[in-house]
Amino acid sequence: MKYISTRGQAPSLGFEDVLLTGLARDGGLYVPSFFPTFSKNDIKSFRGMSYQDVAFRVMKPFVCPEISETDFKDIIEKAYSTFRHKAVTPLAQLDSNEWILELFHGPTLAFKDVALQLLGHLFDHVLTKRGRKVTIVGATSGDTGSAAIECVRDRACAEIFMLHPKGRVSDVQRKQMTTVMSPNVHNLAVEGNFDDCQAMVKALFNDLSFRDEITLSAVNSINWARVMAQIVYYFTSAVALGAPDREISYTVPTGNFGDIYAGYVARQMGLPIRQLVVATNRNDILTRVLTTGDYTIGSVSPTISPSMDIQVSSNFERLLFDLYDGEGSEIRRLMDNLNQSKNFTIDGPQLDRAQSIFDAFQVSENDTEATIKTIFEDNCMLIDPHTAVGIKAARIKNSDINTPMVTLSTAHPAKFPDAVKKVTGQHPALPPHMADLFDREEKYDFLDHDLDALKSYIRLNR
Repeated sequence: MKYISTRGQAPSLGFEDVLLTGLARDGGLYVPSFFPTFSKNDIKSFRGMSYQDVAFRVMKPFVCPEISETDFKDIIEKAYSTFRHKAVTPLAQLDSNEWILELFHGPTLAFKDVALQLLGHLFDHVLTKRGRKVTIVGATSGDTGSAAIECVRDRACAEIFMLHPKGRVSDVQRKQMTTVMSPNVHNLAVEGNFDDCQAMVKALFNDLSFRDEITLSAVNSINWARVMAQIVYYFTSAVALGAPDREISYTVPTGNFGDIYAGYVARQMGLPIRQLVVATNRNDILTRVLTTGDYTIGSVSPTISPSMDIQVSSNFERLLFDLYDGEGSEIRRLMDNLNQSKNFTIDGPQLDRAQSIFDAFQVSENDTEATIKTIFEDNCMLIDPHTAVGIKAARIKNSDINTPMVTLSTAHPAKFPDAVKKVTGQHPALPPHMADLFDREEKYDFLDHDLDALKSYIRLNR
């Protein structure tokens, strides 16, 4: 498998180089040169398989033979041995044809673990083989940070610098990052919002001399391997609910578009997905662009679902690449418009194509809280605010009640205890391995929203 940049001006790379590179040198995102497809019989053969076996089958075309099948199977087994549920990503039923896909059974209680536990072992394998060390710099709106830190902590192959917006992540999210005392882990609380953090990380990648100086790499969702790992749970959940003999619909609470883009890729690979519903909070740029074609960056508004408090959705560029038939020049035009005027507009035919695949809905804060309360009262189940955003959107946009609707439950409720307790009266408990989280010592530094200050900090501490 070869990978190409969405902007068409970077060299094509193999999987290992894409893993280590993250962002393409022309500023684009790497995507596979084609999507492998599975027949109905192929998908039927997944029935009864373990999550790990399906993961190998689904991801093998993207990875092997650059990494041998034997080594890749071993990497997958190690990655998912840390999950608290044997099914890795189990389904839970809400109603006759309404489900949630629990993606929070990994070590940091969020869906990011599904990809990042794998990514850590992939990095270790490839860098050890090559005798190299990388510097990982990432930005987090809450969950990516702790999952990324968990995947590379104490590894000799990497130093990690994780930026989070000061005061705009939950206390649990912050402490999951800042209580890791490993010497290769560096946490930075940055003045500003998530988009400010993400813009600095992208600027580092676009500074090619600095990028080469520190051997810069990425673990956030600009890295193709992150998306690749997320494709798997669409296949496992769909097969559990009757695919390929029936269609399945999915609703995904998302800000950065990576998790639902993985569903789009699964659909391209042959999985019979009827609907893909984008669920946003009041930071609704994805709902706006998929509804009207207008992608205009506004100000970020803090919400009780902070991991979605985003205005610049990095992975949306990968969808644009497909909508514009792989024309890198068109993607460069759109991204240039975004950089210059903070907006672009998707053309009519491309918008029609997007709307034939995606639905979108914005959920208010009041509706988010009401959904948390409703699910608790009706199902005796605590859900986090992001999951509530997804469930509300699913119930509004479901176009066929006879098709199973699966909402991706992206975080454990204990990551957002204040929001959950406010409307249910119940304080969601942390799992035993995190029960002492608030007693642990924290270690992090503060940084202004200043690119030169960030470069100096990295040089001093790597």
